[in-house]
Amino acid sequence: MTSIQRLSLKDKVAVITGGGGGIGRACALAMAELGADIVIADIVPERCEEVAARVAELDRNALPFPTNVMDTDRIRQCIAATEEKFGRLDILVNNAGGVAYKRFLDQSENSWRRHIDINFVSMLAATHAAAPIMARGGRGGSIVNVASIEGMRAGPNVAVYAACKAAMIGFTRSMALELSGDKIRVNCIAPDHTITPGGRGNRTGPVDESQWRVPTPEQDDRMRRVIPLLREGDAYECGDLAAFLSSDMASYITGAIIPIDGGTSAAMGWVRGSKGQWTQMEGQRDDR
Repeated sequence: MTSIQRLSLKDKVAVITGGGGGIGRACALAMAELGADIVIADIVPERCEEVAARVAELDRNALPFPTNVMDTDRIRQCIAATEEKFGRLDILVNNAGGVAYKRFLDQSENSWRRHIDINFVSMLAATHAAAPIMARGGRGGSIVNVASIEGMRAGPNVAVYAACKAAMIGFTRSMALELSGDKIRVNCIAPDHTITPGGRGNRTGPVDESQWRVPTPEQDDRMRRVIPLLREGDAYECGDLAAFLSSDMASYITGAIIPIDGGTSAAMGWVRGSKGQWTQMEGQRDDR
């Protein structure tokens, strides 16, 4: 089998939560380009339909399935509808999530629980429903969890979100072992600064890049200083990684946590100073 053949997802079926925008949308389109049929589970119906139309343009089948992932019954309905329509399920991308920036002591219990339900419980529910279908098919499958670099470091003002992402990472490793006998691989990607509709203010309605907030030069400069590769990530880079992990090219990879962050996790607190130099203590030492 050639490398191109190993990368192919032809005739596989993927369910992607939060698949209507940002990283989820990028996963859907990357996998469709490689031959997969796609189920788009997103809270915004217009986004489900738009991605389904894009998948159809790639000559693949799509099932738009509007889903609020805080409703675990709806998640199970989505997985069941996938099996009913396609007769199989090969790939699950647990991408849906959300965060509010606020000090933990200023958050209500309702806010904690919302973060936990959206970011963590939704992944549990989708995995619990999807894995038995993958196992029954005998072909195994791939589960890709979209965590965050915040799950691997402190997250001040996003403490509950960061805790959920850390839990997602731990769950990924445990499931990689539990499901290995069924030939189901479970991996996790951990993005950092990535351009998405939500990050540009397009949190509701159709994805419309013409309406996105544009960072000021000062904001762009501050961002570039903390990212070794000097730019924010593109959601399609995350989509490509998820597609690779779901292909036979990654057939011996399971339990992996892969940062996709332009080097910020490697930097470990090092940033570029105002003169472009690497520093941890700009202004506190004469040579920095």
